[in-house]
Amino acid sequence: MPSQLTSRRSDALAGTVRAPGDKSMSHRSMILGGMAAGVTEVEGLLEGDDVLATARAVEAFGARVQRTGDGKWRIEGAGGFKTPQSVIDCGNAGTGVRLLMGAAAGYPLMATFDGDGSLRKRPMKRVTRPLADMGARFGWLAAEDRLPVALTGGTLTAIDYVQTVASAQVKSAILLAGLNAQGVTSVTEPEKSRDHTERMLRAFGAEVGVEEMGEGWKVTLKGGQALSGTFVAVPGDPSSAAFPLAAGLVVPGSVVTVEGVMLNPLRTGLFDTWLEMGADLTISNRRQAGGEDVGDITARHSALKGVVVPEARAASMIDEYPILAATAAFADGVTVMRGVGEMRVKESDRISLMVEGLRACGVQVEEEPEGFIVTGAATVTGGGTVHTAHDHRIAMSHLVLGLAADQPVSVDEPGMIATSFPGFVEMMNGLGGRIA
Repeated sequence: MPSQLTSRRSDALAGTVRAPGDKSMSHRSMILGGMAAGVTEVEGLLEGDDVLATARAVEAFGARVQRTGDGKWRIEGAGGFKTPQSVIDCGNAGTGVRLLMGAAAGYPLMATFDGDGSLRKRPMKRVTRPLADMGARFGWLAAEDRLPVALTGGTLTAIDYVQTVASAQVKSAILLAGLNAQGVTSVTEPEKSRDHTERMLRAFGAEVGVEEMGEGWKVTLKGGQALSGTFVAVPGDPSSAAFPLAAGLVVPGSVVTVEGVMLNPLRTGLFDTWLEMGADLTISNRRQAGGEDVGDITARHSALKGVVVPEARAASMIDEYPILAATAAFADGVTVMRGVGEMRVKESDRISLMVEGLRACGVQVEEEPEGFIVTGAATVTGGGTVHTAHDHRIAMSHLVLGLAADQPVSVDEPGMIATSFPGFVEMMNGLGGRIA
């Protein structure tokens, strides 16, 4: 891929595409397949760099992993992880490394986890602290709270963990460790985070309890449960579907359909927000795939209006705020996004990068410690070159904006788009976009 990509104002977009497999479920199918005894068959796996790094890690922990076709993988687990022969390199995969640490912590092994320059900047104690409370030991090899880190696992004791901020990564790491801990592990969340781990654990034969608690819930899991290989059908990723759908909403005359999108209610906050903004968004052909609700979503060019996004919705769309901000640039009025401080510890500080990028494209935006406010307009100037800090969502969001802006929009370091959306440029251009 070139060192820079540029998107230019496009004519009406049209067509039907299929979203790449959901990244969250792809990571989890690999990890649980490696922990299980027997064969797990996966179809629809996202074959992006992040998930492939997790596949290599699972293989290093002792599973046999084989690609059998396009998006089709076979994982033969040995009923547990063993000490790997080399460092577990998770690349840019924050979900991968945090869930793998949780899974590995339950076994009597030693492993060192590392990642690329971007992943080395991301905090890890949010996961290692509760795992350490369960009995796992961690040694920071460079800077505390940052990769690389050495893990010594085994002989864990269950904990009752109360999260102050809903995080599916933290919850999942604790539950995966809890599978091999003595006693009953619980995680209480003030607001519900995505529940793919709970759903998939059940598919692999584990019993998981869920107790509603106000706006949140308490998830419990008894230690000593064995997982059995199974079949996993991975539906389309709503986070990836967001990009062609957003382009459909902002490029005049467009009608874009994305097939097979996961509609888990804990993942559809962006779609709910767009509807509140006046988006012409319709869902058809609702069905089940991989234990999840899925459907086909059609977006038509719409006159959007600014809204205040409920802070309670953040957990269901934390990865989608960059593309929401890009669409808000074309909305009439002010779109307020608060309670999203979590964005600052993703692949990058996504709040500051979106603010910087939007301003470079002539959009009025105000930055706050825990959020930002975009004032939209009928036309967006564009013309900026956006610094992405190796963040795929920052890059794709601004490239979508450029398809409807008056002047071309460029992004640097576009190679990282392959971490979550291989084929993004080809898909968007196939719909009529102008990205090169």
